[in-house]
Amino acid sequence: MALTIPQRLRVEDPSGVAPARRAAEKIATDLGFDEQLRGEAAIVVTELATNLVRHAGGGEIVLRAAPDGSAALDAIALDHGPGIANLARARGDGFSTAGGAGTGLGAIGRLSGTLDLQAAAEQGTVVVARVGEAVAADEPAVDGLALAMAGETACGDAWTQVREGDLVTILLADGLGHGPDAAQAAHAAVREVRTGLTAEALVQRMHAALQPTRGAAAAVARLNLRTGALDFAGIGNIAATIVDGATTRSLASMPGTLGHRVARFRSFPQEVPPGALLVLHSDGCRSGWDLSRYPGAQRRDPLVVAALLIRDFERGRDDVSVVVARTARANA
Repeated sequence: MALTIPQRLRVEDPSGVAPARRAAEKIATDLGFDEQLRGEAAIVVTELATNLVRHAGGGEIVLRAAPDGSAALDAIALDHGPGIANLARARGDGFSTAGGAGTGLGAIGRLSGTLDLQAAAEQGTVVVARVGEAVAADEPAVDGLALAMAGETACGDAWTQVREGDLVTILLADGLGHGPDAAQAAHAAVREVRTGLTAEALVQRMHAALQPTRGAAAAVARLNLRTGALDFAGIGNIAATIVDGATTRSLASMPGTLGHRVARFRSFPQEVPPGALLVLHSDGCRSGWDLSRYPGAQRRDPLVVAALLIRDFERGRDDVSVVVARTARANA
């Protein structure tokens, strides 16, 4: 089903709540939600938007159709407010720091198939809620977010994943520049992703496919989610980092632009420790981030981590994308 790119809506005061609700209802309708699910999606987004105004002095709502093909709506709320000092109390009904009924997070949790958030005190809040008929019970091992630059109707960043048992192949592509031509290049790379090929073979395949386009930077990571074995190949300025607690390790990409000029194709074998993260991002997200500054963030849903990095490190003058993968924990 063809749907629009994720929608970003600023919610600075109560007047911003209704547009967010209407956008959620529109996506829910496009996804084929029945009347009950459309109503639940509207309530979830209304509560998220109201919380932004009431508790954080405003923020942003991001809405998208779930990228795994399920009939589900992902609603993401981001703010730079005071965070939540007592998360356990806040997720229950009857607790409020702003004089309300204290049913916001409780209602969101009851109506969402999955709910996760990062909300350390004085660090703002990121909430991810998924509403839909086919919501996986388990936390996803891989997720990401690609957002268009303000004013653009097409996103020049794109990502995808394909699974073969424990092995997942992840692509993040950044079409040169931004706008429809950049999106065309990025999606040409996405169409070449398939199982059974090494990371190096995949970027070579993309290089040939992107010749009629303006070209792209791209990174391919073939990761065994159980063992942590990683085959990585990158061309251009897609950043890739392994995060294990306070320890980080950056992965090397080769210079060039897929579809135009690449001096050399090369993949690099790596190991991702149990429970560690692999983070890929385009140059629309600044480097220099440190997830260890956010208590508990490395245990959050990968989409929460991706949204958190975009919230705090987006450059604002290009498309932006972050993809996060987590290997199985040692006791899993």
